[in-house]
Amino acid sequence: MTVMKFGGTSVQNADWINKALDIAEKELSLRGVVLVSSAMGKTTDRIIDAYTAAEKGQIEKALTFLEGIKDLHFAAARNLLTGNNLSETMDSLDILFGQLASLLKGVALLRDCTLRSRDTFLSFGERLSTMLIAARSRERGLNGMLLDSREFMITDDKFGAAAVNFTLTDNKIRETVKPGHGKLYIAQGFIGATEEGATTTLGRGGSDYSASIIGAALDAREIQIWTDVDGIMSSDPRYVKGVKTIPSVTYREAGELAYFGAKVVHPATIQPAVTKNIPVKVLNTGNPSFPGTLITSDAPVTGLKAIANKKEITVINVESTRMLNAYGFLNRIFCVFDKYGTSVDLVTTSEVTVSVTIEDASHIAEIERELQPIGKVSVEKNKSIICLVGQELWKDGGFLARVFKTCEGVPLRMISLGSSDINLSLVVPQEKTDEVVQKLHDQFLG
Repeated sequence: MTVMKFGGTSVQNADWINKALDIAEKELSLRGVVLVSSAMGKTTDRIIDAYTAAEKGQIEKALTFLEGIKDLHFAAARNLLTGNNLSETMDSLDILFGQLASLLKGVALLRDCTLRSRDTFLSFGERLSTMLIAARSRERGLNGMLLDSREFMITDDKFGAAAVNFTLTDNKIRETVKPGHGKLYIAQGFIGATEEGATTTLGRGGSDYSASIIGAALDAREIQIWTDVDGIMSSDPRYVKGVKTIPSVTYREAGELAYFGAKVVHPATIQPAVTKNIPVKVLNTGNPSFPGTLITSDAPVTGLKAIANKKEITVINVESTRMLNAYGFLNRIFCVFDKYGTSVDLVTTSEVTVSVTIEDASHIAEIERELQPIGKVSVEKNKSIICLVGQELWKDGGFLARVFKTCEGVPLRMISLGSSDINLSLVVPQEKTDEVVQKLHDQFLG
């Protein structure tokens, strides 16, 4: 069995839905497929716009957003379907849009949209897109079986970012999906339900996560993430010239790149695949013959693979002679960050100083105040982390020298080569970020 996840841009209209089914049909000639889909294009954003307007009592504005969503899906249906298939699908779509309108009116009356209600709203995007994909598969003779992910993706009731009950979910997936040559199943990404049946969503990267969970439960041959780019890139093409697709990375490398700002598969979303050691491919729906990027537990190529960066970073320094030969000192510092739910990215220490970087500076005043009894505190804003990722970077004796030479003239505020041996991180002034990344990319990956 192969699990294929198609993102929103990959099913944004009738043409792209056909491209997704072309890809699935080719795979069906070899084995069964579970096609997991996101909502069409910007549908999720428009649903958020709609319920946000309704929450303010602006029901006419909310219904205008809804009409835009309806027009998108009805246009796709008319382009994809004919005869009874078209009329029946339009009727089914109309029912869902009627439910959405009723929910919006209820929110407008109450002037309140709870997290539980938001999850119900957001589920409609995936339910609408998969209804169209399944109908088109019937039109093409592929006879895809439309599943409701809420019937097998069982979660807790933490609405907005629900945690999956893997014992129940894995069993239900295996009961629902029967692998077999030529079988096509179509399911929604991102959504699930509690044991009581309340609709939930899985949070950031939810559709990738759904595909990974389904693939792991079925011991899939491969999980494919279909996007609108040719795989994982050596840097961000929006800011860096000459970027290339990385043929292969390890799960750990992909995780480091995602954490430090790269637009790749989020490591948490593919954890079920990692656990089962199932290969994950990142591919381009618009260029399906391109090999993309393979993510596995081991990649044969060592050395630098890619450069990512994270801007708007704050550096916090704590200096105190009481650190000398004192245990528990670091614990006191990190307890402050824990108290305010603030994650630390990088840490460097000397005999009397600890420096850390944070991305979320919303509690910086409170953190600074509570650190002052521990030592002298200084805060540096407008920094960036540049992250160079690859296996066994430390084994290249000249690597660090070349990095520092390339960064000559740029103040490097912090340097960290982690024990993971796959990540060299540099903290630089934010205004120098793009310049430094380009120079490093030219030097090592150009």
